Amino acid sequence: VCIANLYALENLHGRAAWVFEEDDYDIDLIVGVRNIKITDVKELAALAMADYVPDFAGSVRQGDVLIGGHNFGYGHPHYPGMRAMRHLGISCVIAESFSPGFFRGETSMGFPLVTCPGIRAGVLRGDALEVNWDSNEVRNQRTGKSLPLQPFSASERGMLDAGGLIPYLKARIAKAENREAHAP
Repeated sequence: VCIANLYALENLHGRAAWVFEEDDYDIDLIVGVRNIKITDVKELAALAMADYVPDFAGSVRQGDVLIGGHNFGYGHPHYPGMRAMRHLGISCVIAESFSPGFFRGETSMGFPLVTCPGIRAGVLRGDALEVNWDSNEVRNQRTGKSLPLQPFSASERGMLDAGGLIPYLKARIAKAENREAHAP
């Protein structure tokens, strides 16, 4: 089941599995640059964040989120790091801002990247968070404080709701063909 489809109608609830302190975080560092050619997702998942915390993979729970700084996903938009995180159960990344290529790539795969200025200063690792898609805010349940998030464009939301770019385009084509078939 695509993660984005799980949250199309419901709010997201998860813990902050990790708070990245640095800006311009290169996504390849999640599994280590030396490992980005590994194709086995289980092997990648076991390596996720191991350079930071040896048992990170064992600490992640289904629905957890990552918190990032400015220009998160900087560098080449390789996918092994985020494939590993999705396999572990990470449901979204909430960051100050995202590298444009990383944002487009992950959104086109149906994975939510939430832009929320001020998030890094307002969250500690382990905090329980709620992302409310309708009110466009992130609430920290430990502090009770909420921060506004940048709403998705119609096409971004469509991709997330459909589970990625390809299902989104197929649905749009089917809708257009249906309109044409029923046109007077």
